[in-house]
Amino acid sequence: MLWWIAIALGVIEGVTEFVPVSSTGHLILAGTWLEFPEEKAAAFEIFIQLGAVLAVVWFYRERISGLVRDVWQVPQAQVFVGKLFVAFLPAAVVGLLFHHWIVRVLFGPLPVAAGLAAGGVLLLAIDRPSRPAARTTTIDAVTWMQAFLVGCAQVASLWPGVSRSGATIIGALLAGLSRSAALEFSFFLAIPTLGAASLFALWEARHDLASADVPIFAAGLVTSFVVSLAVIAILLRYVRDHDLRIFGWYRLALAVLVVLLVAGR
Repeated sequence: MLWWIAIALGVIEGVTEFVPVSSTGHLILAGTWLEFPEEKAAAFEIFIQLGAVLAVVWFYRERISGLVRDVWQVPQAQVFVGKLFVAFLPAAVVGLLFHHWIVRVLFGPLPVAAGLAAGGVLLLAIDRPSRPAARTTTIDAVTWMQAFLVGCAQVASLWPGVSRSGATIIGALLAGLSRSAALEFSFFLAIPTLGAASLFALWEARHDLASADVPIFAAGLVTSFVVSLAVIAILLRYVRDHDLRIFGWYRLALAVLVVLLVAGR
C-alpha cells in the first residue's frame, strides 16, 4: 500500500511544486488523508522535492552546465550565481532556526488552509490585468536588490500552504519582474532551496528511516521528477499568454474545502 501512496504523493509533488498552489500544503493534506506513516511523512514530503529539483536541472541542463563551467572565471556567471545565493539566504537562515517549530506547529490541515487563503488573496491582488509593466523581462537582468526582495518573500513559504513558488513569484512581480522572468527565477532558486531542505530533512529523520524505506522514497522521487519535467514545460508556455489568477481562485476554493472537511470530521 505504501508504494501506491508514495507514487500518488510523487504525482502531487510534481504537479504542484512549480505551480503557485503549495506543494508542501498539498502533500500534508494528502499524506494526512492517505495515512502515510507520521514518523516518516515530514521527511518524505520534503525529500521528494529533490525530484522537482532534478527536473529543473535537467530542463535547464545546458544553462546550468555553462554556469558550472564558467562560474570561476566569467563575471556574468559569478554575478548570476551570487544573486541566487542572496535570494536563497533569507529562507535558509530562518528555516534553519525555526525548522522544528514549523514542523511541530504548522504541519497540519488548518495552518495549510490559512496559508492557501493568504497566498490566494495576494496572487489575485498582485497579478491583476492593470499591473504596471514589468521593468525586468529576463533573469539575467535581475538586480541584486530584486534578488534580495525575492529571497525575503520566499521566507513566507516556510509556512506550509503559502507555497515556495507562489511566494517567490509574488515577490518577483512586486519587485518588477515580468511573469515569465519571475517564473524562471523561481525555477532556478528552487535548486539550492529545495536541495538544501531535502538533504536537511533526510538528515534530521535518519534515525526514523530504515533501508526498507529506500525503495518507497525512490519511487516518490522518480515520480516527482517525471511529472515536474512536464509541468515546467507546460507552465512556461502557459504564462506567455495567461496571468496566474486562476491559481489564486483555486487556492481560495481549496482552503474553504479543507476547513469544511476538518470541521466535519
